[in-house]
Amino acid sequence: MGGMNWLNRRIRGFRLVDLVFVGLLSMLILGVYLAKTIAGGERARIASVERQIEAEKARIRLLQAENAALERPDRIERLSETYLGLAPVSFKREVTPDALPDLTARPLVLAVKPVEATPDPTALAPPEPAAPLPVPTQMAAR
Repeated sequence: MGGMNWLNRRIRGFRLVDLVFVGLLSMLILGVYLAKTIAGGERARIASVERQIEAEKARIRLLQAENAALERPDRIERLSETYLGLAPVSFKREVTPDALPDLTARPLVLAVKPVEATPDPTALAPPEPAAPLPVPTQMAAR
């Protein structure tokens, strides 16, 4: 019974074993509280990053739409005619595969439409870009 003596020892009216269990229980409660607090902070950071991801996805969609508008063939054709003096190929310039050997025997002469000199430098400025699409300010709730 000598080994059990320290378990039955009393400190200010409480058994030592009771005080040890109360201490362990207090540490366990504190540990759970701290873990829960840390997890709450992590959840908030995760939610913030998810909102940022959604905002970036929306911005990517806007940029893709703007890119599609800038790459429209009719717009590029208009710009190439205006600033480079290029024009669509005339049907008179088309050849059949049988006529190709005749073309290789003679030198090729390209006809390029001359670009008129403009004294006003603002005339060469690119056209105003289309108004940007509005950036969404609120994300749909999941």
